[in-house]
Amino acid sequence: MDATATRGESQSVPTYEDVMLPLLLCAEDGQPHRVRDLAGKVADYFSLPETLREQTLPDGRNRLIHRMEWARTYLKKAGLVDYPGRGLFKITQRGLSVLKEQPGRIDSKFLRRYPEFVQFKASAPQDSGGEPASSSEVLPVDPEEAMENGYQALRDEVESELLQKLKTASPNFFESAVVDLLLKMGYGGSRKEAGRAIGRVGDEGIDGVIDEDALGLDVVYIQAKRWTDRTVGRQEIQQFVGALQGKRARKGIFITTSVFAQTAKDYVKTIDNRVVLIDGAALASLLFDYGIGVSEAKRYTVKRIDSEYFEE
Repeated sequence: MDATATRGESQSVPTYEDVMLPLLLCAEDGQPHRVRDLAGKVADYFSLPETLREQTLPDGRNRLIHRMEWARTYLKKAGLVDYPGRGLFKITQRGLSVLKEQPGRIDSKFLRRYPEFVQFKASAPQDSGGEPASSSEVLPVDPEEAMENGYQALRDEVESELLQKLKTASPNFFESAVVDLLLKMGYGGSRKEAGRAIGRVGDEGIDGVIDEDALGLDVVYIQAKRWTDRTVGRQEIQQFVGALQGKRARKGIFITTSVFAQTAKDYVKTIDNRVVLIDGAALASLLFDYGIGVSEAKRYTVKRIDSEYFEE
């Protein structure tokens, strides 16, 4: 594949449509290839820096390889590549003919010249004008990433609303939410024991004590601050740590609806006690993950082909 650094001043991972042409160029030798093995060449095509080459999706998969896999799928639907074996793809005569044209770009619009691809796209939802409507042709992401981005946007909105409700709730309600969360996470034993521990009046910088496990083999000391616009600084953490040392305690959790100053975060890294800081954003995320204060509206299951099933 020709050196194409001039194409590569990209500041983001190329879209799945962007990588269609370089991926096809990688297969120009007519040999079977695996997408993962060509990631370096495609990255070189765009002169991607190391940070973008290693960028991952929320589930941990490499973003560039993921988009290359979708590009391969679309090229297959148009008949430009074929699958000679599990996990392999190989350029077809049609694909070689396309490269002879020396196209500047291959994308979904380009692939519509092939009836197989048109038929594939015809299965997409129809808009009001009767034309195939595919979000993947509007957004610079593949369909699966579009779903993930949509989910993340909805999650961010719900978490933001959760945090706002906690900030405006009564102290008793905030304490109850903290108890519910810790119980759901496996702390505290029974609801009665956890409620009594967290809900009591603070004692020398400690708002409560909760069992680390259902048997009460170890305990965790809690400090909970329902602050709206005040930053938790190093001084507050030092006071909490001092209270822990006074109790000869090893573990503590400082929970706030606000944020922690960097000095507070740096401080907990230097002490012997194990102190976990949970700010408002982290608290809202935990509530979301453990189903506290939220209910399930819809559920979607994304499925992929099980290649092993089709092995003969």
